[in-house]
Amino acid sequence: MLSPSPIMDLHFVRRGTGRPLLLVHGLGGSWRSWNAILDTLATERDVIAVDLPGHGQTLALSGIHSIGTLADAVTDFLTRHDLLGIDAVGSSMGARLVLELARRGGVLGAVVSLDPGGFWQGWQIPVFYHSVSLSGKLVKALQPVMPALAGSAVGRTVLLPQFSARPWAVDAQLARDEMYSFAHSPAFDELLDQLAHGEVQRPAPKGSIAEPLVIGWGRQDRVCLPSQSRLALEKFPDARLYWFEHCGHFPQWDQPAEAARLILAVTGGELLPEEFMVQANPAKATPKLPHAALVGAALALLAGGLWRWSAQRKLQRPLGA
Repeated sequence: MLSPSPIMDLHFVRRGTGRPLLLVHGLGGSWRSWNAILDTLATERDVIAVDLPGHGQTLALSGIHSIGTLADAVTDFLTRHDLLGIDAVGSSMGARLVLELARRGGVLGAVVSLDPGGFWQGWQIPVFYHSVSLSGKLVKALQPVMPALAGSAVGRTVLLPQFSARPWAVDAQLARDEMYSFAHSPAFDELLDQLAHGEVQRPAPKGSIAEPLVIGWGRQDRVCLPSQSRLALEKFPDARLYWFEHCGHFPQWDQPAEAARLILAVTGGELLPEEFMVQANPAKATPKLPHAALVGAALALLAGGLWRWSAQRKLQRPLGA
């Protein structure tokens, strides 16, 4: 496995005071993916939000981009900044990443993993790969009109139904930032392929993770289906499962106050009542295959229609206008 260059560092922002807390974004995101809760967390913690290699303002790796090489890069960053043992929160791909770092041991303290990728099986793999790949292509094609689209509640409803249970309510600037980062990540395609078809997540035997570990999942997640939580818990039996109701793939977007409370409680050593951690039957919230496919199809049709409409308007403008 190739390791990142020893002279490479990750871009990051740092806010607040208190015990350090690391935030790790998902595929195509950046540190700005956490803007809905960053300031809330910073009231109690010294928050460090990184841009992973090939995302935001961090350069791409010279070798392959995979969960393994990203984990190496984050470990190198923490070592260089004397942050080994830091509490950490990850989202989506970043949630898989913090689970891998917890499995390795000696890197992180308490961990909150929000809707981790990498626990799909069978038909879920091509659905994930092709739906997210299609989303990526559309976001790139729509960049000329993206600020206007993401700034409109109707536009966000068109753009984000795969990722949010309430896309119209997502903050406009957060949506603009995410769509820009999504379109401009040089590592996006390689990491998407690695997530879908690369090395599967290795398990952490029961008792091997001593620090608090909570996996949070949105009941309406259409990227990492709720049923995938079963495999996540099989591979990480020391974890406890927390359900976000009325929530899609990003709890920090759909339920920001609840997500911040959970993060501060778990990483602060607070014992959560067992009723908040019930490992309920995840199948009740699992979108069926036709539903997941329809989300992608609707996104393609609606976004494609908006792009064509915008192109036609430009062609119809008088010369010099």
